[in-house]
Amino acid sequence: MKLGLIGCGNIGKFLLQAINNDGLLPGGKIVAIYARREEIAAQLAEEFSTQSYKDVDALLKSDVDVVIEAATIEAAEEYAMTVLKSGKDLLLSSIGVMADAGFAEESNNICRNNNVNIYLPSGAIGGLDVLKSAKAVNGLESVCITTRKPPNALPSGSSLVEETVLFQGSASEAIKQFPRNINVAIVLSLAGLGPEKTKVKIIADPNVTKNIHLIEASGSFGKFRLEVENDPMPNNPKTSYLAALSVLATLQNKEKCLQIG
Repeated sequence: MKLGLIGCGNIGKFLLQAINNDGLLPGGKIVAIYARREEIAAQLAEEFSTQSYKDVDALLKSDVDVVIEAATIEAAEEYAMTVLKSGKDLLLSSIGVMADAGFAEESNNICRNNNVNIYLPSGAIGGLDVLKSAKAVNGLESVCITTRKPPNALPSGSSLVEETVLFQGSASEAIKQFPRNINVAIVLSLAGLGPEKTKVKIIADPNVTKNIHLIEASGSFGKFRLEVENDPMPNNPKTSYLAALSVLATLQNKEKCLQIG
């Protein structure tokens, strides 16, 4: 499997190391990369034995099978449709882009017309299989997620010295205010009740050193409660390590005959 990579930040560098150097995706390699800063892409291309490109169109003309977006919501908005129209499968790291119903509908239509797929990793949470199962018979009634992070992991939170609720509302509103911090709420909503009906609370807490997500759901199936305590990536407190691992796991499972969950 030949992979293209858009974005050379923390998750992108992790994937380059895990796939190209450590061999954690047997039969797969990142053969093409693009970043807005050409000098960074060129440096990483040399370090990880791959090819850097000056624009996404050039990357798509190479022989990649799957394109990984590991950049920002803005990058996902700009490039996702182009990738899908080119006939390439797309793995979206910035899942928050799917909170836009128009974007989600258009991307789905392009997938059907071009026989391609969008892959959404689970990110820094779990329990998506439970929500999908409950939703199968319209048995899901409520879903909420409470995210608790160190203040320095949230915008405008670094000066806080006591626990503070920064946001309480729907997932669709949460991703607008915290586009780089609450992708988990969108993937949760896609598995369950949708961005408008999924409730979100975001707390800045100086007493914690990890990102903590509490997911609660109820319906005809019963009740569900799951708490995930994530270590951040060593060089970026705003990104959970599990989020990067979930991208790698999605690629590892992509072509397996046995699908779980």
